[in-house]
Amino acid sequence: MKHLDKIEYLSKEEIENITDTAKSFKAGRYANYPTRHAALMFFENSTRTRFSFECAIKRLGAKSYVFDTAKSSILKGEELFDTINNMAAIGIDTFIIRTREENLIGELKEKTFYRPVHFINAGEGKSSHPTQALLDYYTIIENLGSVKNKKIVIAGDIKHSRVARSNIALLKREGANIVCCAPKYFQEEIDGVYFEENLNNALLGADIVMCLRIQTERLEGEISKEDYIKNYRISKENLPENALLMHPGPVNRDVEITSDIIDSPQGQTILKQAENGVYIRMAVLDKIFKEGRI
Repeated sequence: MKHLDKIEYLSKEEIENITDTAKSFKAGRYANYPTRHAALMFFENSTRTRFSFECAIKRLGAKSYVFDTAKSSILKGEELFDTINNMAAIGIDTFIIRTREENLIGELKEKTFYRPVHFINAGEGKSSHPTQALLDYYTIIENLGSVKNKKIVIAGDIKHSRVARSNIALLKREGANIVCCAPKYFQEEIDGVYFEENLNNALLGADIVMCLRIQTERLEGEISKEDYIKNYRISKENLPENALLMHPGPVNRDVEITSDIIDSPQGQTILKQAENGVYIRMAVLDKIFKEGRI
């Protein structure tokens, strides 16, 4: 493959290769790609994903370019294909894209461009965020050695979460036992996924608790934040003592998780996820820069 589209398209061997490569970069491995040029095209707001990709590009010695959507020719009526095709002619070879549109990466990778280009999905619609799933998987195995037979509770706004869907696809395949916990208004049918509405029941025996934020920008109506906090917030009273606590960020303090836990040693894993995101994205870029494939 020349692209990173959906987590489902990666084989087990490819996933292990990416995580092993990330581990080697974290241990100090060096790579240098001064002739590679990558554009960050973010049509949605982002902090962690955008900056970790930019950091990864620069650590690999490649050139990064931030595509300013507010000042681009797309606002003049140019189609995205033509914009990317012109950027390819200029010399950009890798496009890292975040978008609200579903299957945009899949459509782009089937088109023929002026020069060969590579596409990386940095978050697409509400269905796919492969590098987040990879960094979460890497963080789990770094801490627990394996995800096989581990009970993973995914709690929060699952309905609107591309993080949840990519994680479920990856972690189920690796042998995890996944329980999703959300109120009715944050549930959506996902093949093979069990929902438990009672948070305390869901958390019993959990090895990993993965929280998701309320995505207010995607809500179609009002919800009661007070009701959510009362029934679904992670706190010292309900979080299993030895559970690995995770969150893709940004965290809404005292909504999904109480501040005292975020600032405790148990909350440090959330920052480890951000740190590991750089090494995972370095690994993905390394495969594309070196081999033209993952």
